[in-house]
Amino acid sequence: MYILVVNAGSSSLKYQLFDMESERVMAKGLCECIGIDGGHMKHQAGEKKFEKFENIPTHAEATKMMVAMLTDKEYGCIDSLEQISAVGHRIVQGGPWLVQSVPVNEDSLEKLRRCLDLAPLHTKPHLLGIEGCLAVMPDIPQVLVIDTAFHQTMPPKAYMYPIPYELYEKYAIRRYGFHGTSHRYVSGKCIEYMGGKAEGTRIITCHLGNGSSISAVKDGKIIDTSMGFTPLDGIIMGSRCGAVDPAIVPFIMEKENIAPSAMQSWMNKKCGLLGVSGVDSDMRKVMAAMNAGNERAKLAYDILVYDIKKYIGAYSAAMNGVDAIVFTAGIGENDETVRADVCADMEYLGVKLDAEKNAAVRKLPEPKLISAPDSKVRVYVIETNEELVIASDTRKIVFGD
Repeated sequence: MYILVVNAGSSSLKYQLFDMESERVMAKGLCECIGIDGGHMKHQAGEKKFEKFENIPTHAEATKMMVAMLTDKEYGCIDSLEQISAVGHRIVQGGPWLVQSVPVNEDSLEKLRRCLDLAPLHTKPHLLGIEGCLAVMPDIPQVLVIDTAFHQTMPPKAYMYPIPYELYEKYAIRRYGFHGTSHRYVSGKCIEYMGGKAEGTRIITCHLGNGSSISAVKDGKIIDTSMGFTPLDGIIMGSRCGAVDPAIVPFIMEKENIAPSAMQSWMNKKCGLLGVSGVDSDMRKVMAAMNAGNERAKLAYDILVYDIKKYIGAYSAAMNGVDAIVFTAGIGENDETVRADVCADMEYLGVKLDAEKNAAVRKLPEPKLISAPDSKVRVYVIETNEELVIASDTRKIVFGD
């Protein structure tokens, strides 16, 4: 059984084709700069790689290119579209209307359109990607897999903001949380490693990348998460500010004469590691500058580590303790220094890292346990696999298995 996973961005379309019997990725690719100059496509199936530069006018055209490559005699891996059993679409924001994975139909698409106000930067491209796939593959079952769904178990005290209640009712303003498929995957893996029983477990999952979020997972269910109404909330990120005093926003708008729409972009693209360091949004470049003596880069790094520590402490309090901490995503999986500094001086919590294992993560077998034998809290590095979650949900929705 082959399932295609599609992740459509504002000017991009990522895809992976899974053989679900082995959960192996047969092919993957990316179409970028859709609708703007400089179109670029990358495709890989096994050892075979293909790349070309040409304008890609629409998401429908990108979908056609994707299908053409998947079925290409030289670079493809299937003979025809008929071999694809279903298509799964990653959806960042489902709002209060899409709270679990659902088949693509007029009802689910109408609910997705209602999310345009909540997440216009994500929802519009999602719709374009879905429309492109429906145009090119109209007879193949398609599924929406909702990133915010895993966070639906948060209690009201965690997801409500202290604003007039009627505004929550009118505009659906609440904490939604994001990176849900990642937190779901790595917390599930962690539970497997700890014996396979979710009940009684208290896990803190740290998804650290260009966008970062931290979640508290108790008994296998989310009870709180750092991202909020949008993916802007929480800890410092590559170019996102994370949580700031709300009064700072109108203050800067007035002083710098910035319009609301421009301010939204500014907080997402000009702040975070980039804004503090003045170097880059890429953690590797920030750390290189820090190691070369750049004090602002060091400050940006210190803010990140401090933010993560605070959330771990807060979520430990919320769950009356913690049994395991999981690091995942680009920074979490690859940066031993961040992991070491986050876990330093946490003896009060029972966290003790094994320095050698932390430095040798890539050489460790699964599970990648990096805490010391006498640590009261287990610390894991788990590679996230959001695409596999999407493929698995798609298979379950369409075929019931």
